[in-house]
Formats: sequence, C-alpha cells, structure tokens
Amino acid sequence: MTVEIALETDAAGLARRCEAALIAYLDKQRPHWPDGTPRGVLDAVRRFVLADGKRLRPMFCYWGWRGAGRPDGEPIVTAAAALELFHAFALIHDDIMDGSSLRRGHPTVHRHFADVHTRHSWKGEAVRYGNSAALLCGDLCAAWADHLFHESGLPIEGIHRGYELFTVMRTEVIAGQYLDLVSGVGEGSVAGALTVIRMKAARYTVTRPLQIGAALADGGPALHAALQAFGDPLGDAFQLRDDVLGVFGDPARTGKPVIDDLREGKPTVMVAMARDRASRTQAARIRELFGTASLDDTGAAELRDIITVTGAREDIEDLIRRRAAEATAALAEAPLTDEARAALTGLASSVIARDH
Repeated sequence: MTVEIALETDAAGLARRCEAALIAYLDKQRPHWPDGTPRGVLDAVRRFVLADGKRLRPMFCYWGWRGAGRPDGEPIVTAAAALELFHAFALIHDDIMDGSSLRRGHPTVHRHFADVHTRHSWKGEAVRYGNSAALLCGDLCAAWADHLFHESGLPIEGIHRGYELFTVMRTEVIAGQYLDLVSGVGEGSVAGALTVIRMKAARYTVTRPLQIGAALADGGPALHAALQAFGDPLGDAFQLRDDVLGVFGDPARTGKPVIDDLREGKPTVMVAMARDRASRTQAARIRELFGTASLDDTGAAELRDIITVTGAREDIEDLIRRRAAEATAALAEAPLTDEARAALTGLASSVIARDH
C-alpha cells in the first residue's frame, strides 16, 4: 500500500515550517537584548541557525509525534524546531574544539569573530576573541532551545515528558563529545569509535528526537522501544556516512574541506579499521600523517589511498548497509501510523544515500 504524505509534511515542507518557527522565535529575542550590548552575537546566531541545514532532528521529532497518532499542528513543529537550536549549540562548540574553518560552506562562528577582530585591528588575540565569542553564541543557542521547547504551545504535561528525554539527549551528547576528545589523544579502537558515534551523534540525530516526539504525544513503552530499535542503527549509518564524506566527499557539496578530519585526527570507525588492517609500513605512515597540523593535500591523498587499499572504506560501506537493513527491519515492525512509517522510510533513505 502506498501512503501519500501531505505537501506541508513532506521533508521540504517540514523544513520550511521549522525555519519559519525559528525565524519567528529569533526575531522575538531581538527586543529583549540588553541595551548597550553589541548585537553581533545575535546576528551571528541568526545567520548560523538559518544557514542551509537538513533539519533532520526536528523532522524525526515531528514524526515521533505523528507516529503516536497525534495530528499535525504548529505547536509540535515549534517544539521540534527547538532541537535545531540545540544542534546549533553542539555544532558551534564542536567547531571550536576541532578548529574547523568552514561549516556549510561558510566560515565557522569562531572563525567569523576572529576575522571581525582582525579587520578592526582590535587589541589582544584574534583567535582567543573568536573562540570566546563563539562559545557565548553556542551557550545562547542552548538557552534558547530550552525556552522555545517550553514555549511551543503544547500541553505542559507533554512538555515535561519530552523534556526528560531532552535532558538525557544533552547528557549523552556531551559525554560522547568527551569520549571523542579522549579518543583523539590515542590511536583508538573500532569498538571505541562505534561507542563515540552512538552517543555523540546517532542517538541525538535520530533516536532521541523520535522519542522526544513520542513522549510529547504520550506514546507508550512499546513505541519508545521500537523507535530506539529503528533509530540507533539508522543514526549509526548516518554518522558513518558523515565520516566517509569527511574524507572522500566533494567539498562543494559537503561545505567543508575534506582534509579537516584527517588533519584534526578525527578518531572515526573508518580510520580505526584502516589501522587494524594496515601493514607495518602503512601503519607507520598513518601515525606520521594522521592528526598532523601540517598535513597537506599530498599527505591527505596518501591517507585516503591507505584507507582504500586496506579495505576500510569498503568495510564501512558494508557496515552502513547492514545498519540500514537493521533499521528498515525494525521500522517495518514498529507500532506506527502508516503515514509516519512512510515518512520515516523516506527520511531513512535520505540519511544513508547522501553526498553532503
């Protein structure tokens, strides 16, 4: 049976509605900004939040709500949009920690403020100023995410249920980020890298947004368990694809240089697999090149060759396929409405087969 999805609840329609909710909220905050305080932070946050994004987390939250049998409405779109503000917080802070220069094809927030400092020839260190200003932008996004979620217009008892999972999600993301930081100072293992992506990315991209939506709708334990059985492997596949694109993607599509993850020494599952399969000579070259601040395009190309020759890239693609199949099987058995199942099937496909 083919289920039609209403125009304004398809992916493009939901993204537009989510953006409209974000614009309305951000515009309401401007009059509350204290007089005499420069508005550069407000402007930077607005630009970053509204820049081209997938809006995946709000979509999964929305379909968690609809999957529980609840109707469409602006309050659930608004509550779901709050997850995009939290996502902005996570990205801004992550970019500072990684020293990234580009995000979605534009300067990262800390890089933007460092450039402002340089252009004005202000005293002090431009990098420190940029990092400090960006930290404040991230903190503001985190605070506003809470506020927007609570002011969405949904019944307060539902907000309380959803907020419990919102808190769990935030804790997992920060714990996962710390694990990522710890992994980066050593060589790391495949098992450790898989744990990092489950906590840092998979749960907060798919599973928790779905469960937050279901909690807002008062979905029962069976629904929550089914959403986790679907969301965890799909979230893994999403992050594994992200890691492949970070090394082998087209910068014009991904919006960031493909050398960044290799230069940073990002402890991905793919790199851990390459280490496990590398010859002694290849392992030595990985140690010499990976995570080196001076890594150039020639060195990055050599690392890509090693990853490919060892079979790590092919193995990652196989792991993505297996995780996707696991998610698909779980979705088929989940106690969801037909419309939600159809929408989540489409979202799952877009998450796995993507080039940015």
